[in-house]
Amino acid sequence: MFRFGYSLKNLAGAMAVAAGVASAPHAQATDLMTADGALRDRQWQEYEADRPKTIRELQPFRTAAHATSADGIEVTLTSLNPNANSWFLLDVSDPARGQRAVTYHLELADPEKDRGVACQWRRPGAGLRKRRNRCPLLALAGADHRTRPGGRHGSALCAGLRQPRLCAQRDAGARSSREAVSQFLRDNVAFGDDIVNLIKGSFYEDAYMSSGEVIAGGDAGEVAAALGKAMLSSQPVIRTYFGFELEGAESGVQAGSWYAVKDAPGIYASAMQPGMISPDILNRRGETHGLDGIERRADVYLVAFDLTQFELGYEVGTDHPRLDWSSRPPGSVRVRGLPGPDGFNTSAPVVRTGMLSPALTDRVAAAFVGGFKRDHGAWRAGDMAYTNKGHHYGFLTNGVIFSKLHPGLSTLFVLDDGSVQMRTWREEDRALLPRLRFARQNGVPLIDKGVPGDQVTSWLGGNWSGSAEADLRTLRAGTCMKTVAGRQFLIYAYFSTATPSGMARTFQAYGCDHAMLLDMNSQDLTYMALYTREDRNVIPHHLVGGMAETDSRARDGMPIPRFVSFADNRDFFYLLRK
Repeated sequence: MFRFGYSLKNLAGAMAVAAGVASAPHAQATDLMTADGALRDRQWQEYEADRPKTIRELQPFRTAAHATSADGIEVTLTSLNPNANSWFLLDVSDPARGQRAVTYHLELADPEKDRGVACQWRRPGAGLRKRRNRCPLLALAGADHRTRPGGRHGSALCAGLRQPRLCAQRDAGARSSREAVSQFLRDNVAFGDDIVNLIKGSFYEDAYMSSGEVIAGGDAGEVAAALGKAMLSSQPVIRTYFGFELEGAESGVQAGSWYAVKDAPGIYASAMQPGMISPDILNRRGETHGLDGIERRADVYLVAFDLTQFELGYEVGTDHPRLDWSSRPPGSVRVRGLPGPDGFNTSAPVVRTGMLSPALTDRVAAAFVGGFKRDHGAWRAGDMAYTNKGHHYGFLTNGVIFSKLHPGLSTLFVLDDGSVQMRTWREEDRALLPRLRFARQNGVPLIDKGVPGDQVTSWLGGNWSGSAEADLRTLRAGTCMKTVAGRQFLIYAYFSTATPSGMARTFQAYGCDHAMLLDMNSQDLTYMALYTREDRNVIPHHLVGGMAETDSRARDGMPIPRFVSFADNRDFFYLLRK
């Protein structure tokens, strides 16, 4: 039996390695919390270098500790970001027996409370048994990071106090049939992306557009006063179709007002149509394009989260966003020999689980899709296309950088103190990298400092996607931050059909400080759900009914929520109750 444990303060005092005999190892170890200046400088050079590398080499703050057992088994534990204290790589090799190194990806279930982790290994056939406050004994021999999707080796997930999660990729992650066909065309058919865009322009432009019936004289119900009201020219009561109950909205929702979501403290909902926005906003010249008749009456649903009650996190999908080159930037900006803009096109040995850690399930309150795929997450033309390798959107999770963050891009991020910020990333924000826990970039801002971003009216400059004729109206989702009397709210918005101009005007009417696009074109790509619990089951309540189609169901009909109970190919944000 192989046992491995560590303390972040001093690995040598906590490690015990045995291979057939229970004996203390002859260990040489370094402190996982520190790295000398020369090592840190070398790692920064690796981070900056335009050369092929691994995701491990992209982590400038990583530290490693090494030990060798009496019979020659070599072990290396790497903390990919000691400040985050969350993700680790465990390398095990037995050179004397000619066995090459195998790498395991470990995740600490509660990095804030737990400053130590233990995981145990048995050779094949040893079986499983439990230890108190420890991860179950894991049969790891066949569960390395090279496990193929659909293979016989599952992943073992350990949740709870002082328990790590062993991340071993089980499958490619769930995806809708529409997304699967689109991805097949893009990956395998010449001009496949053009075919997909043709289909989107012909069949999906307003396919999900809804327009709620305006009810004269209806009862507005109880309004969430802390969020105020959107700046509208009129506030009629409209009939909406939220997938959850609102307090005081039995007869309809007053446009632009906020309502508490029933049995979901700290969560509020609102609805409106862009044509209701005050002329003082709609008629400002030079900020946005005008709205056509369809967009003006298209429903917009919004959900606000009081961040005094929630923590925000971000998780990558099993497949998206990818790490290779987007097909959009010109070939002249690609660095020859690099498989991706950051030097790699795979996250191995870091495993992308595509789902929430089981240790967090008891606190999860909501989730929504993160943003564009890699292929759409870079510029085709304009200044952005010819600088910084095309400005591929950056992202990181649990303090681990998957793709570098670029200045000039709208960024939603979380720092080590739990604070949530959304703004245009700046060159000087590089100093925040050691403190970042989660971050996702998704183009340029829809709203920046309370006014529409300077690229809202530019199809190519904003990288807004849409048809080649710049027909930008389609189903879209976005998110913004709003501050009320020093209290922050994160707002998710679902636009049944909208252009970037319509989105910007809506966020502007709601008083948002900064807003960014998420994804678009279908309800599986704009998915959002709130969660309640029945016994031990997590029950999703979708913003609109069509989003439920991407969830699964158990044999008894109980819903199995996407992102929470099964792996998904797309990235997502999640909110946890504090």
